[in-house]
Amino acid sequence: MASDRSLRLRTRVTLFFALIALFAGLVLIGVTYGFARNSLLEERSSSAKQQTFDNAEGVADQLDAAAVDPTVSIGDYFENVLRTEPGGFALLIDPLAQTDLTHPLSDFPEDLVAHIEAGGSGIEYMSIDGDDYVTVGVYIRRHDTGYLEAFPADNERSTLTALLTALALGGLGTLVVATLFGYSTSRRLLRPLSRVADAAEDIASGGLDTRLEGESDPDLDRLASSFNDMADAVQTKIELEARFASDVSHELRSPITALTAAVEVLDAKRDDIPERTQQALDVVVSQVRRFDSMVIDLLELSRLDAGATDLTVETLDIITLTHRVAARFGSPDIEVDVDPQTPREIDADKVRFERVLGNLIENANHHGGGVLRVEVVPVHNEMIRFAVEDGGPGVAQSERERIFERFSRGSAARHRIGTGLGLALASEHSAAMGGAVWVEDRPGGGARFVFEIPSRRPHQ
Repeated sequence: MASDRSLRLRTRVTLFFALIALFAGLVLIGVTYGFARNSLLEERSSSAKQQTFDNAEGVADQLDAAAVDPTVSIGDYFENVLRTEPGGFALLIDPLAQTDLTHPLSDFPEDLVAHIEAGGSGIEYMSIDGDDYVTVGVYIRRHDTGYLEAFPADNERSTLTALLTALALGGLGTLVVATLFGYSTSRRLLRPLSRVADAAEDIASGGLDTRLEGESDPDLDRLASSFNDMADAVQTKIELEARFASDVSHELRSPITALTAAVEVLDAKRDDIPERTQQALDVVVSQVRRFDSMVIDLLELSRLDAGATDLTVETLDIITLTHRVAARFGSPDIEVDVDPQTPREIDADKVRFERVLGNLIENANHHGGGVLRVEVVPVHNEMIRFAVEDGGPGVAQSERERIFERFSRGSAARHRIGTGLGLALASEHSAAMGGAVWVEDRPGGGARFVFEIPSRRPHQ
């Protein structure tokens, strides 16, 4: 369950690139903004100090002149001569004189005022009615007073806001680009693995000759070559096993034929042998016939595995052919229920069709208590469905796939009747015709073996 909730590898790689870009962007934004802010404020402080000291020197000269000439007014100097920055203001502590009557001494920071009155000088930032200011104070020693000037800091704040916005947008763009790059990179990295997965699926579905092309990257090329070596080994082993089964079946064919002929001769003269010997003969005859049937089935499977059987498609009257197959396999009187919408003629391989339907009927007679009905109905996608129903014990849910494997027997097959290959052959032939076969429950009890095949001739 934990693996179902985990993120896909492609998603994790993309998120990794995005998180790295996000972290790097935040660090870069923080460093750049901090450096720019310190530089702007330092420059602003330096210019504010220089202007304050220059203006303080002029105020000191005006105070010198006022001490000599009583007609000289320091207030007029502040009002008409002293120039501050637009939006800024200045103030002389004693005698009180200022350029802006709306900003009294109390608007300046108390600790800065106290520091200036104590004979020092300094700079401090403050906010008045939501506006930011840089305040600078200078102590004028020869007149025992202090000069204070405030400089608006709105330009710096606007500049920093614009810079932060630009950095944020740049960081967002970088995050998007990094995410797209991570997604693209993950696709390129995982594309060879996807090809490996596709090739493995092709091999699993029967394409044993599927191989991977070489890669330009040495590491990926090693993966491709290792996969191809593994596929070669698997194909060789499967072909050897298939060839072994075919060879064994061929080798057994001759002695079994001779043995069958001999047993048939003995069976024809069963009246000349004792009764107890007849019973033993019956066992030998039945087992030889079963053995002969098994070898024939094995030969057929080996040809299917080797792809030596071609698909011969012809137009078939499926209603007549279904009755004929049922009669041939011991059920001439069973009900064949044909849906009115079913086309009477379809394009199919006659030999394979008879093999599939016959094996299903034979399986029902041997293990399902006999065939009850054969249903023929059309289904979507131009398929025809044939269902062989019996009244036996049915097939357990856990066995419904396994019984189509070779030599597999369900729990209902208590008696060793048949070769154990009939349903496997039905599955192989159905797949060769482009169809499928499965088993399900019959309403009212029993099993319902179903196979579907296309109703039209496949495109060449």
